[in-house]
Amino acid sequence: MAKEQKLSAPKTFRYWISGDIKKADKLLVVLHGYGQLAEFFIRKFNGIPKDYLIVAPEGMHRFYLNGTSGRVGASWMTKEGRESDIADNLNWLTQLFFELTKQKSFKKTILLGFSQGGATAARWFYSKKVSFDQLILWASVFPPDLEKPEIKSNSNNYFVIGTEDEFYNLEAQKNEIEFYEKIGFQTLHFEGKHDIEIRTLNRILKEK
Repeated sequence: MAKEQKLSAPKTFRYWISGDIKKADKLLVVLHGYGQLAEFFIRKFNGIPKDYLIVAPEGMHRFYLNGTSGRVGASWMTKEGRESDIADNLNWLTQLFFELTKQKSFKKTILLGFSQGGATAARWFYSKKVSFDQLILWASVFPPDLEKPEIKSNSNNYFVIGTEDEFYNLEAQKNEIEFYEKIGFQTLHFEGKHDIEIRTLNRILKEK
């Protein structure tokens, strides 16, 4: 009978940076959704305050979006090899965070996960491997493998979703909002689809 084996070996990961690391005193790490590339995802954050350095890591699994050629997307994980991929994601993202903060001390650090990237963001945030000041989960389901976080009345974590999000009907949106409020997140609705809406994000970033 065949038996699964595992081997750990070095791998090169990609990430994109936007902003001036010398001038920025706040850090925003953004994790893209399924089938996106960090190079293009980071452009959605043009227009946030200039005192932020934006860092967009890329999921380690890249694939052709249609057939065997053409546009390429990336994914954080699938159902196959799930536990190993979760561990690998946490390890390399943590290494990236320490590399960035070794270069510069930031007075505020924020983690944003969009869609599929939200699950990876939540796992990373609650792993306590690093310390972020704020978590923003954008149109993302909270990963079911995580224990519900302890509710804090002063939590500044957010769940955000668009009123016309094509992946969540009105009932699903209502259920997600109720769930996140029960675990202590603040929730925001914006008029729009399954995408980043910069005005809503800036509203969050400008809060103390």
